[in-house]
Amino acid sequence: MKNVDIKKIKWVVLDDDPTGIQTVHDVAVYTDWNKDTLENALKEDGRLFYILTNSRGLTASKTKALHMELMSNLIVASKETGISFFVISRSDSTLRGHFPLETDIIRECLYDGLGMQTDGLILAPFFYAGGRITKDNIHYVKYGDELVPAGETEFAKDETFGYRSSNLTEYVEEKTEGRWKAKDVIVISLDDIKKNDIDGMVKKLVSAKDGVPIIVNAEIPDDLIVFCEALYKAIESGKKFLYRTAADFVKAVCGISDIPLLSADDMGVKSKRGGVIMIGSHTKKTTSQLERLKEIKNLEFIEYDSDKVLTDELSEETKRVSKIVSSFIEEGITAVVFTKRKVLTLENDSKEDALIRSAKISEAFTDVVSKLTATPSYIVGKGGITSSDIGTRALKVKRALALGQIQPGVPVWKTDENSRFPGIPYVIFPGNVGDEDTLLKAVKILQNGERN
Repeated sequence: MKNVDIKKIKWVVLDDDPTGIQTVHDVAVYTDWNKDTLENALKEDGRLFYILTNSRGLTASKTKALHMELMSNLIVASKETGISFFVISRSDSTLRGHFPLETDIIRECLYDGLGMQTDGLILAPFFYAGGRITKDNIHYVKYGDELVPAGETEFAKDETFGYRSSNLTEYVEEKTEGRWKAKDVIVISLDDIKKNDIDGMVKKLVSAKDGVPIIVNAEIPDDLIVFCEALYKAIESGKKFLYRTAADFVKAVCGISDIPLLSADDMGVKSKRGGVIMIGSHTKKTTSQLERLKEIKNLEFIEYDSDKVLTDELSEETKRVSKIVSSFIEEGITAVVFTKRKVLTLENDSKEDALIRSAKISEAFTDVVSKLTATPSYIVGKGGITSSDIGTRALKVKRALALGQIQPGVPVWKTDENSRFPGIPYVIFPGNVGDEDTLLKAVKILQNGERN
């Protein structure tokens, strides 16, 4: 790959939930990965496209099978079109997800299908809008004015993807179960970046071999832009990398420009009908945002009894809620549907059982949208798994257009013509993004066209 023209190579972003487009605009998002779809995606104009895998909501075995199928089809599509690609495994900026499973599978498939030996794995979980920064290898999550080490946050206590280490070199050792030791991880420090030491960073990147993890420290978006200058030089020298990153890296490496936050007109909101806001995330931030939303008087709030998963009555609950929401939409009223705020936990529960139960709840919850008998003016999906299930299962979107962001870190799809509700804006609101009033601001724009 020496003397490669990076601008002619397509970046393919495998997104483990739909929030990964939270830094880009005017980019296609595909929800299937058959060979024909991937051939068309590779041939389209533009430097990148996304494939929504929703793998964060899947078990490890299903995630493995998905990635093997996807990569096999992508490699065949690349060979048939003659278009080369780089793969970014986009995941959570708070370090949750199937790591290192997903990047291991991608690496194996590239070797088996293309004979490509990956030299290094770039780890860059920095996400500015969400207050996630990496400094001295410690990954932090911002709460108000305080930076809290990620390992001390609620995200590290996730039932399925929990972890202990805030230091990313130690996180790598923890998650790879010692396959990679902390001392062997390559580090791109803030000092390297702030001094604009391109040659020094290139030297580190060129030294990578055998897929060694490479930690990228960053505290502002420009830090990633500086790093990418060194990265390009290393790629041009013939080095091959995989990428496990948050959303900001995609923007930096592909040179995506900034645009203003979206208005109601930009999104094509039809104001005469009511909308629907689906809140599945259980994070403390989401719950506080839900409470602030109650300041808007012309909303109707409906609790979805998600605990009925224990009595196999979720189907009846879905029908009940969907009927109520449909009537509100017809009356021009926006409905806010939310699951119980306390996470359901069972004695002697396993991670696998908890994930399966969570998937059942999400499937039934998002079926509220599937069973609507009225077309809403807009839809908001709050939470990664919730928003993915709504986009793929309920709305049956095959190719969405990422319009931009309604608030920092909060992306908006325009649904395709073959989806359940064609051409409406679908706001994908991560569970762990924004301040207490961010959801409130977004809904005010959708309801009243107010700019912030």
